[in-house]
Amino acid sequence: MPSPSRPGARCALLASAAAVAGLLLTSLPATVSHAAGQESCRPDGLYSTPGVDVPYCSVYDSAGREKMGSDHQRRVIGYFTGWRHGKDGKPAYLASDIPWDRITHINYAFAHVDKGNKLSVGAAGATNPATGMTWPGVPGAEMDPALPYQGHFNQLTKFKKQHPDVKTLISVGGWAETGGYFDDSGQRVDSGGFYSMATHADGSVNQAGIDTFADSAVDFIRTYGFNGVDIDYEYPTTMKDAGNPLDWSFANGRRAGLVKGYAALMKTLREKLDRAGAADGRHYLLTVAAPSSGYLLRGMETFQVQKYLDYVNIMSYDLHGAWNEYVGPNASLFDDGKDAELAAAGVYTTSQYGGIGYLNTDWAYHYFRGSMPAGRINIGLPYYTRGFKNVTGGTDGLWGRAPSTNCPAGSGLTKCGDGATGIDNLWHDLDTGGKESPAGSNPMWHAKNLEKGVVGDYVTDYGFPAGTRLTGTYARKYDSTLVAPWLWNAEKKVFLSTEDEQSVKAKADYVVDRGIGGTMVWELAGDYDWNAASGQYEPGSTLTTAMYEKFKAAAPYGATRATTQMPPEALDIGVDFGQFPLGDSNYPISPKLKITNRTSSALPGGTEFRFDYGTSAPANAKDQSGWGTTVISSGHTGDNVGGLDGDHHRVSLKLPAWQSLAPGASVELDMVYHLPVSTPSNWTVTFGGKTYALAGDLARGTAVVEPGGGTTPTDPPTTPPGEGGACTQPAWDPATAYGGSSVVSHAGRVWKAQWWTKGEEPGTTGEWGVWRDQGAC
Repeated sequence: MPSPSRPGARCALLASAAAVAGLLLTSLPATVSHAAGQESCRPDGLYSTPGVDVPYCSVYDSAGREKMGSDHQRRVIGYFTGWRHGKDGKPAYLASDIPWDRITHINYAFAHVDKGNKLSVGAAGATNPATGMTWPGVPGAEMDPALPYQGHFNQLTKFKKQHPDVKTLISVGGWAETGGYFDDSGQRVDSGGFYSMATHADGSVNQAGIDTFADSAVDFIRTYGFNGVDIDYEYPTTMKDAGNPLDWSFANGRRAGLVKGYAALMKTLREKLDRAGAADGRHYLLTVAAPSSGYLLRGMETFQVQKYLDYVNIMSYDLHGAWNEYVGPNASLFDDGKDAELAAAGVYTTSQYGGIGYLNTDWAYHYFRGSMPAGRINIGLPYYTRGFKNVTGGTDGLWGRAPSTNCPAGSGLTKCGDGATGIDNLWHDLDTGGKESPAGSNPMWHAKNLEKGVVGDYVTDYGFPAGTRLTGTYARKYDSTLVAPWLWNAEKKVFLSTEDEQSVKAKADYVVDRGIGGTMVWELAGDYDWNAASGQYEPGSTLTTAMYEKFKAAAPYGATRATTQMPPEALDIGVDFGQFPLGDSNYPISPKLKITNRTSSALPGGTEFRFDYGTSAPANAKDQSGWGTTVISSGHTGDNVGGLDGDHHRVSLKLPAWQSLAPGASVELDMVYHLPVSTPSNWTVTFGGKTYALAGDLARGTAVVEPGGGTTPTDPPTTPPGEGGACTQPAWDPATAYGGSSVVSHAGRVWKAQWWTKGEEPGTTGEWGVWRDQGAC
């Protein structure tokens, strides 16, 4: 995610929820019996913790699609930030400003990893925006007195009671707090954050740190009623000097082990959340904010963590900005074959790339589509601008150049582009020297005022004098191939990359047409509405409403990963891509593919394996080990101007005729491809006249068998158990206060409280309310 918009607000990103005074915590029982048929609701490809009856049906339907309300066929996920609380004299954006009826999920940004490796939002107190702050006299910001905490979390819980289909997740990390955090005084603590919590200095996995963090995450979401955890780790990649320069002292020495630490973190979180969910009778979500940059993803191997995630939110923005001189859109949907940064790197002329431009949303979507159903992917949209000044060349600035200039202090860079400043940089950060970081960062409501030639009455809150006037005209431009709008001020030579109704509606159509799960927005506070009375644009919900209107009548999203029929029987044969060269040495991308026979029968010479990989990479994958790796069908050929056509390339490779693979044995072969792909999927293995799937694909509706044996799988029942007898649990009493995990009977059914409550009648609080239906008495 972009860094917090101003250092003064960073004190919102504080330290430990465990210290909040007055929390009423009751330990939850170790096990709870659930309705049969939970496997029938598991999303295709999602890892399930062995031995745990995960209550998938509390979140997903019998097709493995998320239940979000009848008018929400696709996700609209909004990041809600803690630092726009208004106590600093700048406009506030509070929970009451969220368009609750037009979104499906809220990610609260940010919590962080504290010195003790625990998930934290800060010490208790009235200045803590998450848990202690209040807004007396602000309509809609009244506290819910039934809750033992205040702040944004009180407000989120209050409004979620009114909108029980909306889910909330706690987001951890972000650009500014991946490798450290800001203490109660707003000073950064260089603690190591995710880097040191998940990976030791020698590159080995820090399982003890991961366990501590995961346990604290479970405690945290139970305490505050969140529906899951969103990890925004920027970035567990082997590419040197990636991520926040303030974190490089921790990250660079650990590069060789970051991917393994990331995988261990996600597996541990998934398993601990699954166990907690089984105990609590509700499935807890685990999601990530994932990079969209082909450069960063090259150093993340095959993004092996995708199987642990309910869904992935692609950060398909910040694709161009003032960190270099190449002027381009912040978040274009497609490539146009003219990207100046890619052209300078030879991407369009180097044959191995196939002419595929990788700085666009469509490319990033297809990267993840190679290993995930479309419905477990959400594309990111920015409600903020990126921009440059003193631009030369290009068409109205597009694909022009901004002069090289000194980079902001602390950026770690030596050569940057000339970023827009002043009135064109309202949401700017300060660099480590306390100076404005040139970036052209503005909420979209301010950009719309610039377009209209309006100086909003809020500019004095940001340090501009009364009577400030604009120089030049900000003309709106739009490229339909890129699906990208921008503002061009010809007098100032300022280029501001924007989003508006036209681009957002086009992206929403893209989501609907491809069966994608939905959209993610950074951040809700940047959306706009026109206020005719004041004659200016102000924070609102125009763009979010546009997506909601597109999605509410859409067909259900794509819930299946494979695009061809897969065998119903699967073998336990392991396939793993590993031993990737590190960083810049990993080109061409050349891992080893290890195949392990875990069945009781030998695989004979000539056994054929087939798999899919995403069309984000050209159809030129091969091996160097004599297995005859061949792309036998291709979802896309040629460049990707205007978008990639299909989702997958299909590959065939065969065990050499002279070589068999005994039970328990493994074999390795050297692979080569030229653009990053996520974990190859939809594997089949054919020998003895029969074709099987592979167990590791975690596909719905398959049964693991031994070669030549097994039975056709039968889907488990989806109906709940039969009616029970008389209620033995104490009857619900509206005058009694109940702590989390309290169990009562009411109207012939058993109910469990998810957090502290009083006076809320079971059966009236909705699917995601305080009371969970445990079945008939």
